[in-house]
Parts: sequence; structure tokens; C-alpha cells
Amino acid sequence: MPRLTNPEQTILTSAYRLFHRRGFNRVSMDEIAVAARVTKRTLYYHFRSKDDLMAAALERQHEIAIATFRTWTDRIQGKPEAMVARMFDELQKWTSQRDFFGSGFTRVVIELAEMPGHPARAIARRHKKMVEGVLADLLLKAGVRRARQRARQIYTLLEGATALMLVHGDRAYVSAAAAAGKAVLEVRR
Repeated sequence: MPRLTNPEQTILTSAYRLFHRRGFNRVSMDEIAVAARVTKRTLYYHFRSKDDLMAAALERQHEIAIATFRTWTDRIQGKPEAMVARMFDELQKWTSQRDFFGSGFTRVVIELAEMPGHPARAIARRHKKMVEGVLADLLLKAGVRRARQRARQIYTLLEGATALMLVHGDRAYVSAAAAAGKAVLEVRR
């Protein structure tokens, strides 16, 4: 992504926060302009449409999230069982935050389900695929056989626990997914 100007960065940050918290369809360009403290004219100068803004906001968030995820994965390397346990511990911490709304990337894909060609969906798919790939690489380095398959299973558990935690407001789903993740690794032998 090209270097951003200050107004662009402010708009992208404000837009992503609003989209993540309230959803793409429930946020207006007027609200984004107010949150970013720019005029609508400035908003439309930088982004032709709400769809373009959503795609740009997700692209920027993808860069931030991947950098954060890689920092996080550096801390969890080691034995496979310990790595998976730490992943679910981190998920437990994330779901405990007062402002937890799940993954903005997942929310976009669900909200725009009837629009499979929307650029924001393509960015979300790429993001999720990259995260799964990083997880697979970690498992491979740790000596897990069929690491890609195991990564997909564990990632499915992480995503499922996140979704069910949002549905039910019950963090016990994270513990259940962690136990299932441990079982996935036991099958690797």
C-alpha cells in the first residue's frame, strides 16, 4: 500500500473502527467523516465510495494485523502442544477485552455474503489464508506431521471459538476449543 497522508490514515483508522464495531451497512459516510474529523469533501477526495473506503481500511488493517500476528507468533514458538495452548490463552485474553467484537475480517465476509466479488471480501480471504499459512509454518517448524492440515483444523477451532463466544457471550467455548486443539495434535503421532 502506498504511503498514506495524515487525513487518509485518520479516515482509514476511523472507518475501520466504525465498520468493525457496527458493521459496514450500518455506518454512513457522514459518520465516518465526523469520526475522522474531516469534511465529506475531504473524505470523497481520498475515497470514491464507501466500498472503496472499506477495501482500503481492510487492506490497512491487514498490514497492521499481520505485523502484530507475526510478533505474537515469535513469542509462542516451541513445542507444538505449548504453542497451541498459548494460542488459545491469547484468544482467551482477547475475548476478555471490554471492546471485543471478534474479527473485523470475518464480520465483513459475513455481512457481505451476498457480494462474493466485493474487494473487501477478497482482502479478508487473503488475510485469513495468510494467518492460516503462518500457523502451518509454525507447526511445520515444530515437527508436526501434516502441518497444513493440522493448522487448518486448529484455525477452524480458533475461528469457531471466537464466533461462538460472540453468539453466547461464554468464554468457555475458548477452553473447549483449546482441548480440541490439543486432541488435534495428539492425532499427529
